[in-house]
Amino acid sequence: MRRSNGLLGLLGVILLVFAAVAVALTRVETVFDIVYIGVHAVAGVLALIAYLSTGLENLRSFLGERSTKYGTSTVLASLLFIGILAILNFLAYRHNHRFDLTSEKVFSLSPQSAQVLSGLTNDMRMEAFVEGGTNPELDELLKNYGEASGKVSSRLIDPDREPELAERYGIKSYNTVHITYGDATSQVTQPSEETLTNAIIKLTRAARQTVCVIEGHGEPDVEDKEGARGLAQAKAALENENYEVKKILLATMEKVPEECSVVLVGGPTRPFQPQELPAIEAYLKGGGRALFLLSPQRAQELVAFLDPWGVQVGDDVVVDQVVRLFQGPALGLAPLVDSYDTTHEITKELKGRTLFPMTRSVAAATDGKPGLKAVELVKTSGSSWAEVDVAGIFERQQASLDGSDRKGPVPIAVAVDADLKLMGVPDGKAARLAVFGSTEFADNQHLEGTYFNRDLFLNTVAWLGGQSDLVSIRARSLRASRVNFSEREGRAIFYLSVLVMPELLLIAGLAVWWRRE
Repeated sequence: MRRSNGLLGLLGVILLVFAAVAVALTRVETVFDIVYIGVHAVAGVLALIAYLSTGLENLRSFLGERSTKYGTSTVLASLLFIGILAILNFLAYRHNHRFDLTSEKVFSLSPQSAQVLSGLTNDMRMEAFVEGGTNPELDELLKNYGEASGKVSSRLIDPDREPELAERYGIKSYNTVHITYGDATSQVTQPSEETLTNAIIKLTRAARQTVCVIEGHGEPDVEDKEGARGLAQAKAALENENYEVKKILLATMEKVPEECSVVLVGGPTRPFQPQELPAIEAYLKGGGRALFLLSPQRAQELVAFLDPWGVQVGDDVVVDQVVRLFQGPALGLAPLVDSYDTTHEITKELKGRTLFPMTRSVAAATDGKPGLKAVELVKTSGSSWAEVDVAGIFERQQASLDGSDRKGPVPIAVAVDADLKLMGVPDGKAARLAVFGSTEFADNQHLEGTYFNRDLFLNTVAWLGGQSDLVSIRARSLRASRVNFSEREGRAIFYLSVLVMPELLLIAGLAVWWRRE
């Protein structure tokens, strides 16, 4: 009887301790909180009263027993362990640090976002107007920005509770993020890491560079959003990073406009007018920057034009064998590439694969040409080769590696730094150009998606324009699968894992101890 009363006393203590823990860890907001705490408090008090009612003599006798001492030690050790966990949890909350162990770093900001945030000179405020003032996924994303830079603060706002603020900012829909940086503001209506970082880039850059796209020679149209070969995706990607994209008809101009920060020659299929190539050369010799996308069997005059600049464009098509299930090796005209120059600014951070449909070889050829430094940025695999029998590929769909072909790895992109003074240009500064053997790698069909074509394209334009802080790996659309719990479900999981299960285990342990004594 005395041992049973002793167990009753321990049970009362346990119930009161867990009631106190629940009060400390919850804000006692719901009916479930009140019921849990109330039941435990009342039951604990009643158990202690029942125990104490047996008299002090029983208490002294019970406390003097060896089993009671062991049981008390067990309870105290358990309480000490819970206390240590609470202290560690408090310290972790005050000094929060996250480790992203996923292979794709899906819970971390992209290198570009972190790089842009590192350049902030003023405080930035990000206010998200969301329904009910709660959006766990968006809140997590905004907190990532705050953790990456101490100059960024964020909060979630319920526009129905603060209608005056929503009206002042002109908020028209839920899930709108209002960004304030100094005196400048911006709004993002479809918040993601990509859209938020692009908005920050636009806010923090006073100067806006212009990419001039030369047209009039059958090039893919930068306004074509529907066609697979259009370059509208490339234009949108540039505009998202605060470039102005402008088409120019060079055949009607005396020279390349001075406003052009970078000239894009993207996939011409018809000859240039006599004055156009001299105009591009004069632009480069004046310190200009140019990007050339040259598909096989096209723009042969540009092959001769680029040779003095240290770029050798092959009259070939790069073929890479692919193995298809149950079919064996087959010719592949869209090499999948993961070999990059690790020293050049454009590709040193590039780890993912890029796809180059219908590409020709592009190699560095600077021997005997002072003032030029050319780097082969991208190379295909060792199983590929540059097929010179282009007609055999397009007319007979046949190709084989022979002595006249160039065995892989085959270079398909080159970046050139030109010291114009060493090249004999009076008062020359420095010019830059980049040449790719494929136009399709930057078209609507291949720029976006799981490959890193967009990063390579945008890095190249940023390097040409001298914007080193934009040369990075951008946010990926791939995110980890996750489960979003409602508030009620989250509270149930909290009670089961933090309170109910430990409590039941402790009571079960005491019951086993009581039966064995």
